[in-house]
Amino acid sequence: MNNITYHAAQSPLDAIPAGIHCAQDYEMLAHRFMAHPVHEYIAGGSGRDCTVQANLDAYAHWSVVPRLLRDVTGGHTQLAMAGTSFAHPIFLAPVAFQRLAHVHGEMETARAAQATESCLVASTLASVSMEETARVAGPQRWFQLYMQPQRNVTRDLLRRAEAAGYGAIVVTLDASVQAASLRALRAEFLRPTDCIAVNLAGYNMSADAGAPTAGSRIFQGIMRQAPVWADLEWLMTQTTLPIWVKGVLHRDDAVMLKDKGVAGLVVSNHGGRSLDGAPASLHVLPAIRAAVGADFPLLLDGGIRSGSDVFKALALGANAVMIGRLQMYALSIAGALGVAHMIQLLREELELCMAMAGCTTLKEIDRHALVAANMPYA
Repeated sequence: MNNITYHAAQSPLDAIPAGIHCAQDYEMLAHRFMAHPVHEYIAGGSGRDCTVQANLDAYAHWSVVPRLLRDVTGGHTQLAMAGTSFAHPIFLAPVAFQRLAHVHGEMETARAAQATESCLVASTLASVSMEETARVAGPQRWFQLYMQPQRNVTRDLLRRAEAAGYGAIVVTLDASVQAASLRALRAEFLRPTDCIAVNLAGYNMSADAGAPTAGSRIFQGIMRQAPVWADLEWLMTQTTLPIWVKGVLHRDDAVMLKDKGVAGLVVSNHGGRSLDGAPASLHVLPAIRAAVGADFPLLLDGGIRSGSDVFKALALGANAVMIGRLQMYALSIAGALGVAHMIQLLREELELCMAMAGCTTLKEIDRHALVAANMPYA
């Protein structure tokens, strides 16, 4: 890292700004509160941002069909999944280095999660330790794990997550190698020296002395330390916490992971930050739901900007969704208050969509509530 710091274009507010009328407005205003290079890094993905755009565009392929004369006065957004009850299906995704958006970083996000009864998924690459975050987050908190080259480090991260009261491990497996973000490069973004992966501080992370001196920089280089099936099998013997796998896009992988005994899957393309040109998460969701069956837990990550987007994801097979970039935008504008307000807006937008579609519970949201946009409906 280089000796560089960024100053926000405008200090975070202690009140919701007048220009916020819906959840996506946080995205529209965020550039005023972030330094330009930081904004471009957060908004961008990898390569030419094709997958970032595909995630956003996917929701426009579907329309919600309103229903008439339905009594929805008993409606609610409560979710029962994997033996746990949640107040609503909107989870806060694991987003790294949140101090890029706010001086208190993940602490503010955790406070928002507690205030809104939201499940927080804390990142391995957080700029605040998992222990500090756990002290202010609500009871529904999971820990996202990047498996480390040294198994003793991975094992210790698991022990710390268990001790801090995290309820599940979400292991990310789709980001062993990433194309650079052209958007961030063009903005000359460099991660500041004071923004570090605090959870990994103190471990001996020295490079493998046995690294090859010849061959592909990708195949024989970066991918040498990428997890393989044997590593996942080992991981599942190291903790009693349920293990979810994040980054699933192929139905065959989904079936194999289910057969291995993982607790659930997160259908995700890493927010467009992994393989540029990968399909939108929403587009592959129905096939993965069909492959794993109706009762296996699935979360969707990627492109959510409104409550109607949440509704569409649930209708196509997700049990719940994860919110990534929107939480960073809201964090930069108004800290914990902004993140909590963003979640409240998403939840109310979801409730409005449910009410108009005649759905009183999440279980009533299914494929029959949607029609392909611009196509005749029969």
